[in-house]
Amino acid sequence: MNFELTEEQNMLQDSLRRFLANEYTFEKRRKIVESGKGTDETIWNALAEMGLLAFTFPEEYDGLGGNGIDTMIVMESFGRALVTEPYLATVVLAGGLVRDAGSDAQKQDILPAIASGQKLMALAAYEQGARYNPANVQTTAKADGDSYTLNGRKTAVIHGGQAHQLVVSARTSGDTRSEDGITLFLVDADASGLTINDFASHDGFRTADVELKDVKVSADAIVGELDKGFPALEKAIDQGIAALCAEAVGAMEAMTGATLEYTQQRKQFGVSISRFQVLQHAMADMFIQTQQGRSMAILAAAYADSDDLDARREAISQAKLLIGQGARLVGQSGVQLHGGMGVTDEMFAAHLFKRLTLINLLFGDADHHLGKVSDALLDKIA
Repeated sequence: MNFELTEEQNMLQDSLRRFLANEYTFEKRRKIVESGKGTDETIWNALAEMGLLAFTFPEEYDGLGGNGIDTMIVMESFGRALVTEPYLATVVLAGGLVRDAGSDAQKQDILPAIASGQKLMALAAYEQGARYNPANVQTTAKADGDSYTLNGRKTAVIHGGQAHQLVVSARTSGDTRSEDGITLFLVDADASGLTINDFASHDGFRTADVELKDVKVSADAIVGELDKGFPALEKAIDQGIAALCAEAVGAMEAMTGATLEYTQQRKQFGVSISRFQVLQHAMADMFIQTQQGRSMAILAAAYADSDDLDARREAISQAKLLIGQGARLVGQSGVQLHGGMGVTDEMFAAHLFKRLTLINLLFGDADHHLGKVSDALLDKIA
């Protein structure tokens, strides 16, 4: 596997990091979080102008034809700056799902609008008590002539309150936990009977709980095939996990850098505490975990677009597992080396720690993916 970025990808990384360093400062981020809006129109439009919202869409839909590595570059840069914009929800999850499973009419209507920054979307896939299993769907969609009526609840919908349109998984047949019988629907945020409860998660990002009560959509709102929506849903979530892995690596790198800078400035017994050997060991461990995490993020990005289900599942879970464990060590060590200052709102490290903690929980924590990896290994030797 080639771990080197192309010249164009290096240029993208450099330009995006410069933009975020100048335009998305820590103070700017705090103001966006405190506003409760979940996004900043100026920043979002700038990302659109840079072509970042169109990266992974086909050229015939105003995209740039990029791949998982391009998404990795963007998300790693976002992780370094703790960007709270709805890129994951709109471009990677919902947008990626429409790109891979939507009809031509849906792609023509949605993808150019996302690419230009005019449309925000979110994926409503998880339900209370599902325990990271997107196949556990109790939300129902009942056929009613040439339309469907949706009823149910969705939880932890990333940037659901900012979305103009949701992609909702609902059961049209089969048992509650069956992968068969799941259908994906486009639901407008202003649809009658749809209630979105927007709130801030612990890391300052926006999340929502969604209730659907007799929400009617047309048959044209189906994304993909009736009863066969799970494979596309699973692939979109895998791509989301790969993106989160890259974001975590960026945040781990930022935490390591912030901790090194703080220990060089903080003095005890007349010398910088960065000279204490035990603290040097801790920072070396943080650096090693970050570099190992980067390797796993590259692995996840390389397999994120694959249609080889078993290989993709294995690579994604391995990456989420090891990066989740590494993020925990880096986050906790960073806070410990900052001392009491490490948990105050004024310190960037505190916000990095919160985000790393939440990333570990999204789409399955380290223990969940450890179980998936071990199950895959047992299947191979059975």
